[in-house]
Amino acid sequence: MKTTQTMLLLFALALTTAGTSAAQETGPAARERLVVSAQWLRQHAADPEMVLLHVGNRGGYDTGHIPGARFVDFSTTLATSGGENGLTLELPAADTLRERLAALGISDRSRVIVYQSSPSWTQSSRVMLTLDYAGLTNVSLLDGGQAAWVAAGGTLTTDVPAEKKGTLSPLKTRAAVVDAEFVKSHLHTPGFTIIDARLPAFYDGTRTGGAPNAEHKTGHIPGAVNVPFDSFTTPDAQLKPSSEIAAAFSRAGIKPGDTVITYCHIGQQATATLFAARLLGYNALLYDGSFEDWSRRNLPVETAVTRK
Repeated sequence: MKTTQTMLLLFALALTTAGTSAAQETGPAARERLVVSAQWLRQHAADPEMVLLHVGNRGGYDTGHIPGARFVDFSTTLATSGGENGLTLELPAADTLRERLAALGISDRSRVIVYQSSPSWTQSSRVMLTLDYAGLTNVSLLDGGQAAWVAAGGTLTTDVPAEKKGTLSPLKTRAAVVDAEFVKSHLHTPGFTIIDARLPAFYDGTRTGGAPNAEHKTGHIPGAVNVPFDSFTTPDAQLKPSSEIAAAFSRAGIKPGDTVITYCHIGQQATATLFAARLLGYNALLYDGSFEDWSRRNLPVETAVTRK
């Protein structure tokens, strides 16, 4: 992770550079740019600059995927694990990320569509966060994933596209992630809201996350509000209407114009809440180390339910 000073500088630049992020668009404009339908994809799948990324497990990809799609293991291809911080899921270094994106066929002019192969969409939202961090601007999520493609009459294939390395300029990374120091310094800053994206039982301390012999602390970051990652889609992984997504944030006391910082267990589920926030035009950041990092640092927690 970057140092706190670097993150603060990047964050300031992000706030002052107009038009560089979906977080600075209005809600309708952000959703139109960040989400495409299966019908749209059927019309544009053969476009020469199109790059489809299939997010899921290799077995599912080998069983059948959208023609031309390239397989992405979100936790290894576009992330690192067990680095110098020993954390489960973190963004890779910019040079490494650039090489891996180019290996997927992504170039500067690519139109990238990300889709998931199962009803769970947090892996795809993590990939969306990673591509946003990488500075790619022409990226969208397929609403409903592979199931929506099939329902719209699209076919699947087991054919694997030929390897094609993209031509990608050095990344101009965005201030999409923050560290523990940034979170601590903004716990009580007006205009900032810390969002716990885990299920309510973890937020209120009924359950404790983590792995055996590596349990996290019980509770949540002081002052955080709870907007669970599963609040934004229907059972078939279709995004809910913007009005319903907005209501989930409003119930937690989050105000229009707030900058939101999301976290979860390890930095996966929180990207779903972050993506939903960006659909509404919020400036949204990810605490990449999330509660795993917070717990390892033995930072304070609380279990009382917080409302702003």
